[in-house]
Amino acid sequence: MFANILVALDGSPAGQKALDRAVEMARAGESKLHAAYVVETGLFSSIPTDNTVEIMYNVLKKEGEAVFDKAKTDAAAHGVTLTTHLKFGHAGSEIIALADKVKAELIIVGSHGKSQTDRLLIGSVSTFIVTHSRVSSMVVRS
Repeated sequence: MFANILVALDGSPAGQKALDRAVEMARAGESKLHAAYVVETGLFSSIPTDNTVEIMYNVLKKEGEAVFDKAKTDAAAHGVTLTTHLKFGHAGSEIIALADKVKAELIIVGSHGKSQTDRLLIGSVSTFIVTHSRVSSMVVRS
């Protein structure tokens, strides 16, 4: 089993399925469970830096905190304590860096089942993690 597990959350049904699997594995293996929510800062690179960007960051930060609140409740219902980490940057890179920091042995991510065109145009966090992570990864399909 894995001593430390990191699950990536984004508020989507795929992220919820990833959380469900992570909680199940953490409970069975008596593992420490960490969750990451990343505010993608690259989405705002072409927006002028004024208070609009700050407002958008605050909205997305609150969304992440709401996702964490639900995730903590879900995990606690199964006897699992969840440690949360709100990050800003490129989702894949931030998740991999956090996995190193918390010494995760497994990263669990959801897959939105994007089309090949979507992946080409906007990329895939799950593909990035599987490709670049130095630890095991699990992609939970929605």
